[in-house]
Amino acid sequence: MSDLKSLIAQELAEPVDKRVSAFAASIAAQYGDASRAVLFYGSCLRTTQLDGQMLDFYLIVSDYEAAYGKSWLAGANKRLPPNVFPAEHAGLVAKVAVLSEKDFYRLNRIGASAVSVWARFAQPSRLVWQADEAAQAHAVEAIEGAAITLFDMSFPMMDIDTEHTIAALWKRGFELTYGAELRAERKDRSDSVVDSDPERYARFGPAVMAAIAERDKARGKKIKIVASRDAVEKRWRQLRRNGKILTLARLAKASATYAGGIDYLAWKINRHAGTDYVIKPWQRKWPILGALVMLPRLIAGGAIK
Repeated sequence: MSDLKSLIAQELAEPVDKRVSAFAASIAAQYGDASRAVLFYGSCLRTTQLDGQMLDFYLIVSDYEAAYGKSWLAGANKRLPPNVFPAEHAGLVAKVAVLSEKDFYRLNRIGASAVSVWARFAQPSRLVWQADEAAQAHAVEAIEGAAITLFDMSFPMMDIDTEHTIAALWKRGFELTYGAELRAERKDRSDSVVDSDPERYARFGPAVMAAIAERDKARGKKIKIVASRDAVEKRWRQLRRNGKILTLARLAKASATYAGGIDYLAWKINRHAGTDYVIKPWQRKWPILGALVMLPRLIAGGAIK
C-alpha cells in the first residue's frame, strides 16, 4: 500500500462520536444489502459539534438499481449524481448523498464534470460504517484520487511570485474549488479549512506528491506535477460553468427527492452569511422557483467566479 493510501486508511479509521456511528448504521440499514460504506465529512467532523447542526454523510452503494429497485430514483441518481436525502436519528439531523461505488471512484478523478466530490474528499473524512473489508479498500482507493486531482489542478495555478509551500498549495486548491461551486461559505473559508488542521495537510502533502510522481513514472513520463497552465485554466473555466449548471439542475431534482430542501438552503445561507432569511409560503408551494430566488444570496456568500 502506498504512503498516501496508508494515510487515508488511518484517517478513515479514526474514531468518531458514537452517535455518528449509530446514525451511519441506521442509514445503511435503510438500503439493505446495497449499502457498501457510509462516510462522514464536513464542518461537523472538523468542529465535533453535532447538536443543532446538519451532519454530512455519503452513502456508497453497490449500484443504484440495488439501492432503489425499479424506482425512478435509480435513473435520477445515475444521470445526475448524487441523490441527496434528509435523515434523522436520535435527535440528530443530516443530509445523505448517495453514490454508487463506480461513481464514487470516477468523481474523485480529474475527469469528473464537477469538483464537488473530489474537493470534499481531499479534506478529512471518516469511514463510519462499512459492509466488509472490500468496501473499505474500495473507499480508500476512490478517495486516493481526490487529493491527487486537487494537486494536479492547483499546482499550475500557483502564482509565480508566491512561495510554493505545501500549505499554500492546499489553500490555492481549495480556493479554486470553492470558486467552482455555488456555496454559502465565506470567501476565506478555503484558508480556514487548512488552518483548522495544518499538521494533517503538512503530513498528506508529500504523500500526494509522491503518489503523483509514481503515477507519472509508471506512465513513462518525467517525474513532475506541472501541467500546462493554459490547459488547466481552460479546465477550471469549464468546471466553473459546470458548477453553475449542475447546481441549478440539482436544486430542481432536490425539490422532488429532498423533503424540506428549501429549508436547508435557508439554514445554510443564514449560518454562513449571518442573515435571518425566512422562507415565504409561495416558496414552499413552488420550491424550484423559490430556490432560484435564493441563488443570489448563495452566490454572494460563496463568491463564485
